[in-house]
Parts: sequence; C-alpha cells; structure tokens
Amino acid sequence: MQTVELAFEQFGAPQTTTPLLILHGFFASARNWRGIAKQLAEQRQVYVLDMRNHGASPHAAVMDYPSMAADVIAFMQQHDLEQADFLGHSMGGKIAMWLALNHPERVNKLLIADISPVSYSHSFDNTIQALRDLPLAELGNRKQAEEWLAIAIVDLGYRQFLLQNLVLENGVYRWRVNLDYFHNNAHYIVGFPDGSGLNPYPDSVLFLSGEASSYIRRDEIYQWFPKAEIVELAGTGHWLHVDAPAVFLGLVGDQLNNV
Repeated sequence: MQTVELAFEQFGAPQTTTPLLILHGFFASARNWRGIAKQLAEQRQVYVLDMRNHGASPHAAVMDYPSMAADVIAFMQQHDLEQADFLGHSMGGKIAMWLALNHPERVNKLLIADISPVSYSHSFDNTIQALRDLPLAELGNRKQAEEWLAIAIVDLGYRQFLLQNLVLENGVYRWRVNLDYFHNNAHYIVGFPDGSGLNPYPDSVLFLSGEASSYIRRDEIYQWFPKAEIVELAGTGHWLHVDAPAVFLGLVGDQLNNV
C-alpha cells in the first residue's frame, strides 16, 4: 500500500509516558487541535498529524481508512514509536479504530471522540459542491467568502471551520485541499471498511459522545470494542472538544493518566 509522509506538529518533550497521537476529522488539520495538544503535552509528548489531503500533508488520489491507517503506521516507524496512545475525532477516530483492529500491538490507549465504527447515511456532496462553486477569482477578502457560502452552508461555525482551508497566495485565494479528491473519496469517509476476519479489539477504549450528536451507535461499538466505556458530554455536539474543552481535557487526561 502506497503511503504518504505526514506533516505534523509536535508538543512536549520525550518522557517516560507513552506518546500521544492526535488524529483530526474531515476538512480539519493539526492546527485545530493545537490548544488541546499544548495542554496535554504538559505530561507527555504529543504529535498532531495532518492526514493525507489535509493541512500540510501531501495530496493523494486515494483517501480511505486502510490507506490513512497505513500512513499513521509509517509515521510511527519513521519516528521509532513502537506504541502510542491515540485520540481520534470523527474521521480521525475511524482511522484510529481501523488501526487498532488491524494492529492492536501498536496501540497503548485508545480514545475516540464522537464517532462509531459504522457506515453512516449522510453525504458531503452539498458541502463540497458549495466550496467548488465559490468564485475564488472574485474574492477580495475572507468575509466575502463567508457571506457567499452562507446560502448553502447555514451554520456560521461550520462555514468558518471549512474556510480555514481557504488560503491567499500571490493575491489570489485557493483551496488548500483538493476538492476533487474529497468528492471522489467522501463515501469512504462516511463509510467504514469491512472488518470480516478481524477480531474485536481486546482492551478498554474511551468513547466520548456529544449530547446533541447522533454519531454514537452503541451496538456497533460494543461489537468491535466490547470493553468500551461511552461517556456523554452535556451541552456538546459533534465538536465536543470545542463546545466543552475543559470537560473534554479532563476526561482525556484522566484516561491517559490512568495506569
């Protein structure tokens, strides 16, 4: 399987504790997790990865979970990490789960934020098309882009999140991400690979759930992660680490520090 060399941000110094790898969601990047990473790095070394086609990592035509998990394994090999703790949100949580099911020996502790090992029925088609339709050559500033997208993407927070992928280069705006690759692979992101032939993950896993989110599917979680603990965060949605950062950090820190 062809892997790509992932860009990353590193926080904290090497310590006796196992290093933590943070894996972001679809359309996100390492920058979205800097605040969380810096606080967790007070007690451990933290690597926040840009997954393929995201942030500063290389673009690749294939973006499915086996490929992205292979990228993470290659990153571990490059940095001499025999084992790591994993914190994955949304797409990143699916990457971490697939890696754990296929390479449980590489995982020390596994923490999954608001996602399940299932194929969902929603689609990113409208979102991606709205970004494709943005008239980049006509934009004079980011505010214009935000206002233009408001028709198709009503939620202001989500628009601002997506627009983090819009960059100004030589006086012209462009997308940092390859929207064609995103469109061609979105069904992989919504889905989850067939786990036939794999054994359930044998160790404990912490699943953090947003109270207003519908991504947690308990039956499927327990099918693959029978020792899972599922904790719901009051007053949060899918971006629970943004909605309640202190509570999120407390739960993650307690899990990582629990021997």
